[in-house]
Amino acid sequence: MEKQMSFAQSEYAGKKKVTRRERFLGEMGALVPWARLCAVIEPHYPKGKRGRPPIGIERMLRIYFLQQWYALADEALEDALYDSQAMRTFAGIDLSVEAVPDATTLLKFRHLLEAHDLTRKIFEEVGALLSEHKLLMREGTIVDATIIAAPSSTKNARQERDPQMHQTKKGNQWYFGMKAHIGVDKQSGLVHSLSATAANVADIAQAHALLHGQEKEVFADAGYLGVEKREEIVPISEDIQWYVAAKRGKVKAMAEGLVKELSLLFEKAKAQVRARVEHPFHIIKNLFKHRKVRYRGLFKNTAQLHTLFALANLVIAKRSLLSAIRA
Repeated sequence: MEKQMSFAQSEYAGKKKVTRRERFLGEMGALVPWARLCAVIEPHYPKGKRGRPPIGIERMLRIYFLQQWYALADEALEDALYDSQAMRTFAGIDLSVEAVPDATTLLKFRHLLEAHDLTRKIFEEVGALLSEHKLLMREGTIVDATIIAAPSSTKNARQERDPQMHQTKKGNQWYFGMKAHIGVDKQSGLVHSLSATAANVADIAQAHALLHGQEKEVFADAGYLGVEKREEIVPISEDIQWYVAAKRGKVKAMAEGLVKELSLLFEKAKAQVRARVEHPFHIIKNLFKHRKVRYRGLFKNTAQLHTLFALANLVIAKRSLLSAIRA
């Protein structure tokens, strides 16, 4: 991706301040295993035998990742690339030589990733990289889920809400959308498995899909009470020790004394471990701004979640990976 800089790029590079966006993109550019991810996509990528020559895989992948990091629609991403020198530098685009890929090109690339389940493979390749650096220990898992809102308006061409999304009540508040279920490594807080469902699907119903089979301990909140007795869990959890949070009301109703004090300390210890599962959710919702689904249906949104959590894993492991690269 390295080229001789144009005068505009040289002038921009000579400025004294390094912006937070430049720093972040520089770190991500160093961490993403570009060669491995390009090798995953290459068998399915157009060879350019007819029509326009295809844009390089790495460049399109870089642009696609920019879209995920900054929560941009295809047209908005095209505009942002014209506006931001930092983003153009990351994507390897020099406006004095070439134009920014248009929104349709970005759309087709995303559809290619979805059609061949390549975002799942990107997630798996990032997981393999982290395992090679011994960051995924796989001895303990934390499971949890979060609601991602979907547009509830019926003011659209079909005059209906997304039929694959659903509403659910959490506390005293109703939500409409989907749920992202994740399994997180107990030691590192890295996501090793995920699934997506409509929002009204109970957290406990997806617990079996979040286990990789090597864990000895699983931590979960009170929404998973009784999980070890479920039909789909029993065959795969013989050697697993479950640490599921007790209901607050049950602990509160206990008689004052040593037993209650010990129970409170035990619940606090379990909660401290479970807190690690909130970090990936924080990254995709607050850092990547993915608080509302962008597409209709679970298929496209699940594909996007695989990319988002793969990139979130790189953010979580950033210090360790950068230290390994610089060593």
